[in-house]
Amino acid sequence: VQLQASGGGEVQAGGFLRLSCAASGRTFGSYRMGWFRQAPGKEREFVAAIDWSGGITLYADSVKGRFTISRDNAKNTVYLQMNSLKPEDTAVYYCAAGAGLPRSRDGYPYWGQGTQVTVSS
Repeated sequence: VQLQASGGGEVQAGGFLRLSCAASGRTFGSYRMGWFRQAPGKEREFVAAIDWSGGITLYADSVKGRFTISRDNAKNTVYLQMNSLKPEDTAVYYCAAGAGLPRSRDGYPYWGQGTQVTVSS
C-alpha cells in the first residue's frame, strides 16, 4: 500500500482544515487507517484511527470532539476533518495503514510522506 497525504496548510486558531490520504492498491479496504502527527522536537503521536468498515473510530483525548476521521473505500481515501484548530495542533500529519494496535505506531507498517499543518494564534 502506498499512501499520499495532502490538505495541510496554515490557518488561524479556530479555523479548520481537511486532510486527505489517497491509497494505492486493491487491499485498502482491508486495513485500519490512522493519522499521527509529529511536532518539532517531539515524538510522533497518535491522533485518530478508523477500522476497515468505518464503523469504529478512535481519537486521542487532545482532539476528541474537534477532529473527525472518515474513509471512502470506493475512492481508496481516508480523511481527517480538523475543526477548532489550536496552535498546539501544529505538526506534520501522517497517514498510515495497518492491522495492529490502533494507537501504536508499530501497528502501522505503511506510512505516507506527511503534510504540514500550521496553526497561528
